[in-house]
Amino acid sequence: MNPENTLLAQNSSRRHDLDWLRVIAFGLLILYHVGMFYVTWDWHVKSPHASRFLEPAMVLVNPWRLALLFFISGVALRFALDKARYGTQNGTQRKNGIAAFARARFVRLFLPIAFGMLVLVVPQSYFELLTKGEIEPGYWRFYPAYLDLEQHFSIITPTWNHLWYVVYLLIYTLLIVAVSPWLGRLAAGRGERLFAWLLRGPTGLRLFVVPALPFIAYRFVLAPHFPTTHALVDDWANHANNLTVLLLGYLAAKSPFFWQAIAAARVRALTTTLAFAALLTVAYLNAGWVRQNDVLITAFHTLRTLYAWLAILTLLGLAQRWLDRPGPLLAYLSGAIFPCYILHQTLIVVIGYALAGMRLPVAAEAGIVTGGTVAGCLVLYETIRRVGPLRPLFGLPWRKPEHSSGQAAAPVRPRRRVTST
Repeated sequence: MNPENTLLAQNSSRRHDLDWLRVIAFGLLILYHVGMFYVTWDWHVKSPHASRFLEPAMVLVNPWRLALLFFISGVALRFALDKARYGTQNGTQRKNGIAAFARARFVRLFLPIAFGMLVLVVPQSYFELLTKGEIEPGYWRFYPAYLDLEQHFSIITPTWNHLWYVVYLLIYTLLIVAVSPWLGRLAAGRGERLFAWLLRGPTGLRLFVVPALPFIAYRFVLAPHFPTTHALVDDWANHANNLTVLLLGYLAAKSPFFWQAIAAARVRALTTTLAFAALLTVAYLNAGWVRQNDVLITAFHTLRTLYAWLAILTLLGLAQRWLDRPGPLLAYLSGAIFPCYILHQTLIVVIGYALAGMRLPVAAEAGIVTGGTVAGCLVLYETIRRVGPLRPLFGLPWRKPEHSSGQAAAPVRPRRRVTST
């Protein structure tokens, strides 16, 4: 996944399952942030109805929601870079394709970050600080203070808030571009042998455990010393997790062994994921008791990490089986989802703050927040995509390609050597 919405494929083949999975993952992320308005965890603004009711479900989504997007980003990046390196332009071999790709990707991601920090994210900070009583009402009086690097609030300003994902994706993309020749050789050599090894033996066992081992190590070695900040410079455990799962997607993108293993292990992955989800829910509901025992805490974090990887495998397998379907809805949503991601959190904060003082029933309030956010995203997207100068500020090309479907292409579906599910 990335803002240009395209995965470049061999032989003009497409994998609509990954297109759908990308759209679903971003849509779920938007709903997750609506949920943050209603749970007891710290967030920018809170509903007067905030409670623990949604927390068990959000605990199950949290471990894999962004990891899945970084994995798909890795797949996208592999095909985009190969197209830039080996593709043709006007019937001739493309020159300086990687450099041109890096420049285009930098512009495509940097402009939404800069515009977001200067314009779109500002209301989030304003209403959060207003709620905390740190500032007086008056948006335009607050704006110069927001830009003042010497101003000290309880939050960092200026900030990128939810756009941290775009910032990190930009940094990781430039790193991958720099080492892409070496990574290409690694993927074709040791990477392919690794995926072939994962496919052998008891179906699913190696695939379920071995790729998760680095993440388990990060949890116990890095996470205790580097808690997640999304501040880029001190977020080392988060970087290790995100970059590793991105690299997994990059290496797996063109591996027939990986996609065969996904197909073969689909049912086992689903049942194991559901079992782990049940155990994690029990542990969360009894968190006080779990925290009193070091062995249980270690088991909980190990199980949670394995669950996150299994959930990704399950979603990839289910999408491969059931979602490989093109259509106009997918084309539209593929174009809309990144601008909607950029817009959604500000809409949630603004709508939520406006409703918080009205003391509406929780069902009415939640319906307005959710419906207003979705409707606002789509209405604004319809405006943005029609106005050339606005398009690059939301991750869209300056002009829409004439014959673009808006969908993402993906690796050629490999011939299945294993048919059992």
